[in-house]
Amino acid sequence: MIDDRKALVLQALVEEYIRTGEPVSSQAILERSALDVSSATIRNELARLESYGFVAQPHTSAGRIPTHQGYRYYVDHCSPARLRSATHDRIRSFFADVHREVSKLLKETTGLVSDITQLPAIVVGPQADVSRIHAIHLVRLGSSSVLVVTIAETGQVTQNVVSFEFEPTDEQLDEAERVVEGVYAGRGRDEASADQRLTSADLSDVVKRIIDPVHHEIQHAESVAPQLFVGGTSQLAGLWADLAIVHRMLDLLERDSDVQAILGDPADGTTVRIGEELGDTMDLSVVTTPFGSHGSGRVAVLGPMRMDYRRSIRVVEEIGENLEERLGAE
Repeated sequence: MIDDRKALVLQALVEEYIRTGEPVSSQAILERSALDVSSATIRNELARLESYGFVAQPHTSAGRIPTHQGYRYYVDHCSPARLRSATHDRIRSFFADVHREVSKLLKETTGLVSDITQLPAIVVGPQADVSRIHAIHLVRLGSSSVLVVTIAETGQVTQNVVSFEFEPTDEQLDEAERVVEGVYAGRGRDEASADQRLTSADLSDVVKRIIDPVHHEIQHAESVAPQLFVGGTSQLAGLWADLAIVHRMLDLLERDSDVQAILGDPADGTTVRIGEELGDTMDLSVVTTPFGSHGSGRVAVLGPMRMDYRRSIRVVEEIGENLEERLGAE
């Protein structure tokens, strides 16, 4: 642990470097920190911070820049920034539209986050709890097949094709749909599976032959994979001067598994992963916060290590809170 004065010097250095992207002089640190000490004292503190591995001097006559360790200390001890009232209003206005579908909401949220932070943004939808069903529809595809559309209470939709060895009439499909939806609506799969209406003697044999495979398909439907959306990739070229990094970032963002990997474990709450902590030496940091069912959804921004961490943390947390409230109302 470093003492308070060294911590203030490091904070001033990191924030000035984030602002300018240039090595920071002792005079600039003195002006930003407002410490009542001499430039010589600042230089001595910088020498100590350099010996601890928190800062580095790229050239003998240059100022200092933060190292990975310096960023890590700064992030671990900084508090989120306060957002301007105009930004709060913009976020509230965005989420006031209650008519968006879930997928559209998540996709458009990436644009909102990216526009506010000027960083590429990632939104991962929460893992859908599809155990309770809101509605079921049978949509005819051909003479002897239907699309079984299952809508969970969370709003997630699964679609499966069921084929028959006969050609049911529209009236028979309508009756089968009424029975199946009446059994499943507002109930879980296990609870619905034992309902005697699925095998009622009042049903015609043809309707039962429709219901049986549809019921089986609903019971064995796989869980819906979380939806992942990336926005603001046009920001990449302005964040890294090295085009090789830009191309690597574009390649990474095209692979969902790699994106999930850099986001880390949502159980850890709001996290900031920096540089080598991402398993790579690339100049990259990721700020992530969870939302939704068991925190399985994520809002994140990514950018160079020289990102505005305090503001990025506050933005993703506020967006995450609004998504939590918005989806909780679905």
